[in-house]
Amino acid sequence: MLRRFINREFKWICSVDRIRFFSTIRHHRRLEGKVALITGGASGLGRASANEFIQHGAQVIIADIDGQLGPDVAKDLGPQAHFVSCDVADEAQVAEAVDTAVTRHGKLDIMYNNAGITGPVFPPGISDLDLNEFDRVMRINVRGTIVGIKHAARVMIPMGSGSILCTASMSGLLGGLGPHPYSISKFTIPGIVKSVAGELCHHGIRINCISPFAIPTPLVLAQFAVFFPGASQEQLVETVRSLGEFKGAHCEEIDVARAALFLASDEAKYISGHNLVVDGGFTSFKNLKFPSPDV
Repeated sequence: MLRRFINREFKWICSVDRIRFFSTIRHHRRLEGKVALITGGASGLGRASANEFIQHGAQVIIADIDGQLGPDVAKDLGPQAHFVSCDVADEAQVAEAVDTAVTRHGKLDIMYNNAGITGPVFPPGISDLDLNEFDRVMRINVRGTIVGIKHAARVMIPMGSGSILCTASMSGLLGGLGPHPYSISKFTIPGIVKSVAGELCHHGIRINCISPFAIPTPLVLAQFAVFFPGASQEQLVETVRSLGEFKGAHCEEIDVARAALFLASDEAKYISGHNLVVDGGFTSFKNLKFPSPDV
């Protein structure tokens, strides 16, 4: 009798523990049942964010101009990922990517406008600026972001909910940290977010952006390779990381992905119009270098 009682109580305790365990797992899957579209999702910050979103239960549409890399990335990420070829400079392609998400999953909960380019590194001077190159950067980084917001809003407004994210940069917080076209485009992103937030909040849609520190993504490494010709991949990575101010840590793709996860999730349900800066304090201060006193 005592043994049966102990066995029954043990099974009950184990069943309760299992319920708590799986409940905890569900709780930590912060995007369970959500559908996300990430532009520039085949590499760098986009791929890291796609992986993070999938780990937390989302279905992810990876929209990227790279038709060779994109399908392989979607395959690597598993059945929750799907690739669509998309050039954000072409509004029709962005609209089609959004429609693909809705057709496959019946809705779009998260739109992450992440695609972007740095543009030419040289010449650095404003007097030598190639306005054709300037227009190309603005078309992708700024117009492409606005197009993404436009078509996400088109399908989110009838739903009465949604989260839109945009990738900005620390180069859009301080002058002199990047080429003029890139910096100007990234200064524009927080302004777009604030301009649109006032309208979208009346439809239950949040919009925010993320301004990361320099991270050794393929895009950044290609830019630094122009400054340091002949440097190895390891040397370029170390050069990018050496620019930070925060002791004991480097800014990594996962840091931005987790920031995107937070802003996309219901944990940020009352955050909109915000620029989340992920830079280890770099743009928060400037160290003064005092001259040595004459003695």
